[in-house]
Amino acid sequence: MMKKIWAIYKKYQEAIDYLFWGGIAFVLSMVLFWVFTTELLPLKWGEVFANSVDWVICVIFTFFTNKFFVFRSKSLSPKAFGKEFVEFVMARVFTLVLEDIVIWIGCSLLGYDGTIGKLVVKLIGQFVVIVTNYFLSKFWIFKEPKKDTKAEAE
Repeated sequence: MMKKIWAIYKKYQEAIDYLFWGGIAFVLSMVLFWVFTTELLPLKWGEVFANSVDWVICVIFTFFTNKFFVFRSKSLSPKAFGKEFVEFVMARVFTLVLEDIVIWIGCSLLGYDGTIGKLVVKLIGQFVVIVTNYFLSKFWIFKEPKKDTKAEAE
């Protein structure tokens, strides 16, 4: 039984690891957003600003977990590491804008600005972000380097 479970994990390891670490990042983002937008702290931040601050914290967390535990990127040179980080942040800025738009529309325009309403709107925004971030990470940031087919043919 354990061998079958292990075989399934190995077959779908990247997706399972992405869901696991993404789940932790999701919970972190939701909790930070809730803390920043409720009266738990005397911050009284608006929803979009709170989402942007929680984004900064979560992007740092997800970069390292995606790099080392999900996509297992081996590039550790300062140049390659920096390139991955810049691309990761650029992709995440794109999805931050998407999520901020969802939150602004839901909370400001549609009036879902109560505690539960904010969290539901944030949840919808997170769904859009999670799907978009996976594809950006998989096919742009942490993609396998292309092999030189000419060198292999010789």
